[in-house]
Amino acid sequence: MSSRLARLALPWLLLLVVALVAAWLRYGLIESSAIGQQCGASNVPAWCDWRQALVLGFLHNAYGMAALVAAALALWRQRLWLAWLAAALGIFALELYCFEAGALALLLGSLRLLRLQARPTPVDEHRHGQQQVHSQP
Repeated sequence: MSSRLARLALPWLLLLVVALVAAWLRYGLIESSAIGQQCGASNVPAWCDWRQALVLGFLHNAYGMAALVAAALALWRQRLWLAWLAAALGIFALELYCFEAGALALLLGSLRLLRLQARPTPVDEHRHGQQQVHSQP
Protein backbone atom coordinates (compact mmCIF):
# COMPACT_ATOMS: atom_id res chain seq x y z
CA MET A 1 0.00 0.00 0.00
CA SER A 2 2.86 2.40 0.70
CA SER A 3 4.22 1.97 -2.84
CA ARG A 4 0.83 3.01 -4.20
CA LEU A 5 0.82 6.05 -1.92
CA ALA A 6 4.34 6.96 -3.04
CA ARG A 7 3.32 6.57 -6.69
CA LEU A 8 0.34 8.87 -6.14
CA ALA A 9 2.33 11.48 -4.18
CA LEU A 10 5.37 11.65 -6.47
CA PRO A 11 3.81 13.86 -9.19
CA TRP A 12 2.59 16.34 -6.57
CA LEU A 13 5.98 16.48 -4.88
CA LEU A 14 7.61 17.09 -8.26
CA LEU A 15 5.14 19.95 -8.85
CA LEU A 16 6.33 21.44 -5.57
CA VAL A 17 9.92 21.22 -6.85
CA VAL A 18 8.88 22.99 -10.07
CA ALA A 19 7.23 25.74 -8.01
CA LEU A 20 10.37 26.21 -5.91
CA VAL A 21 12.62 26.38 -8.98
CA ALA A 22 10.30 28.87 -10.68
CA ALA A 23 10.24 31.01 -7.53
CA TRP A 24 14.03 30.94 -7.37
CA LEU A 25 14.24 31.99 -11.03
CA ARG A 26 11.82 34.85 -10.47
CA TYR A 27 13.09 36.25 -7.20
CA GLY A 28 16.72 35.16 -7.34
CA LEU A 29 17.53 35.77 -10.99
CA ILE A 30 14.98 38.03 -12.66
CA GLU A 31 13.95 40.45 -9.92
CA SER A 32 17.31 40.66 -8.16
CA SER A 33 18.61 44.21 -8.42
CA ALA A 34 22.22 43.08 -7.94
CA ILE A 35 21.98 40.70 -10.87
CA GLY A 36 20.22 43.36 -12.92
CA GLN A 37 23.12 45.73 -12.31
CA GLN A 38 25.65 43.06 -13.31
CA CYS A 39 23.77 42.40 -16.54
CA GLY A 40 23.50 46.13 -17.25
CA ALA A 41 27.23 46.74 -16.91
CA SER A 42 29.64 46.96 -19.83
CA ASN A 43 31.35 43.65 -18.98
CA VAL A 44 28.31 41.34 -19.11
CA PRO A 45 28.61 37.77 -17.72
CA ALA A 46 27.65 34.92 -20.07
CA TRP A 47 24.67 33.82 -17.96
CA CYS A 48 22.95 37.18 -18.56
CA ASP A 49 21.84 35.82 -21.94
CA TRP A 50 19.84 33.13 -20.09
CA ARG A 51 18.28 35.77 -17.88
CA GLN A 52 17.38 37.85 -20.94
CA ALA A 53 15.81 34.80 -22.60
CA LEU A 54 13.68 34.19 -19.48
CA VAL A 55 12.53 37.81 -19.51
CA LEU A 56 11.67 37.70 -23.22
CA GLY A 57 9.73 34.48 -22.60
CA PHE A 58 7.31 36.10 -20.21
CA LEU A 59 7.16 39.38 -22.15
CA HIS A 60 5.89 37.46 -25.18
CA ASN A 61 3.68 35.15 -23.05
CA ALA A 62 5.57 32.09 -24.29
CA TYR A 63 5.22 30.28 -20.96
CA GLY A 64 1.48 30.85 -20.85
CA MET A 65 1.00 29.60 -24.40
CA ALA A 66 3.13 26.50 -23.76
CA ALA A 67 1.11 25.80 -20.62
CA LEU A 68 -2.19 26.13 -22.50
CA VAL A 69 -1.00 23.82 -25.28
CA ALA A 70 0.02 21.23 -22.68
CA ALA A 71 -3.37 21.60 -20.95
CA ALA A 72 -5.20 21.07 -24.24
CA LEU A 73 -3.11 17.99 -24.94
CA ALA A 74 -3.79 16.68 -21.42
CA LEU A 75 -7.52 17.05 -22.01
CA TRP A 76 -7.32 15.44 -25.43
CA ARG A 77 -5.05 12.51 -24.50
CA GLN A 78 -5.53 10.72 -21.22
CA ARG A 79 -1.89 10.49 -20.22
CA LEU A 80 -0.64 11.07 -16.70
CA TRP A 81 2.58 12.70 -17.86
CA LEU A 82 0.70 15.20 -20.03
CA ALA A 83 -1.50 16.19 -17.11
CA TRP A 84 1.59 16.64 -14.94
CA LEU A 85 3.31 18.66 -17.68
CA ALA A 86 0.29 20.95 -18.00
CA ALA A 87 0.25 21.56 -14.25
CA ALA A 88 4.03 22.08 -14.13
CA LEU A 89 4.03 24.53 -17.03
CA GLY A 90 1.05 26.24 -15.44
CA ILE A 91 3.01 26.74 -12.22
CA PHE A 92 6.01 27.98 -14.17
CA ALA A 93 3.88 30.40 -16.20
CA LEU A 94 2.01 31.59 -13.13
CA GLU A 95 5.24 32.29 -11.29
CA LEU A 96 6.82 34.04 -14.28
CA TYR A 97 4.12 36.68 -14.85
CA CYS A 98 1.75 34.81 -17.19
CA PHE A 99 -1.09 34.80 -14.66
CA GLU A 100 -4.23 34.01 -16.65
CA ALA A 101 -2.89 31.27 -18.89
CA GLY A 102 -0.78 29.80 -16.10
CA ALA A 103 -3.69 29.63 -13.67
CA LEU A 104 -5.95 27.97 -16.25
CA ALA A 105 -3.30 25.43 -17.23
CA LEU A 106 -2.51 24.69 -13.58
CA LEU A 107 -6.19 24.14 -12.83
CA LEU A 108 -6.85 21.94 -15.86
CA GLY A 109 -3.62 19.96 -15.42
CA SER A 110 -4.24 19.39 -11.71
CA LEU A 111 -7.83 18.31 -12.25
CA ARG A 112 -6.80 15.96 -15.06
CA LEU A 113 -3.98 14.58 -12.91
CA LEU A 114 -6.41 13.93 -10.04
CA ARG A 115 -8.89 12.30 -12.40
CA LEU A 116 -6.28 10.02 -13.93
CA GLN A 117 -4.94 9.05 -10.52
CA ALA A 118 -8.45 8.22 -9.32
CA ARG A 119 -9.07 5.72 -12.14
CA PRO A 120 -9.29 2.19 -10.81
CA THR A 121 -6.51 -0.11 -11.88
CA PRO A 122 -7.41 -3.48 -13.45
CA VAL A 123 -6.60 -5.16 -10.13
CA ASP A 124 -9.00 -2.82 -8.29
CA GLU A 125 -11.76 -3.52 -10.80
CA HIS A 126 -11.33 -7.27 -10.33
CA ARG A 127 -11.46 -6.97 -6.55
CA HIS A 128 -14.60 -4.87 -6.74
CA GLY A 129 -16.28 -7.50 -8.87
CA GLN A 130 -15.57 -10.22 -6.33
CA GLN A 131 -17.10 -8.24 -3.48
CA GLN A 132 -20.51 -7.83 -5.08
CA VAL A 133 -23.33 -9.71 -3.37
CA HIS A 134 -25.96 -11.29 -5.58
CA SER A 135 -29.43 -12.01 -4.22
CA GLN A 136 -30.09 -14.97 -6.54
CA PRO A 137 -27.70 -17.97 -6.85
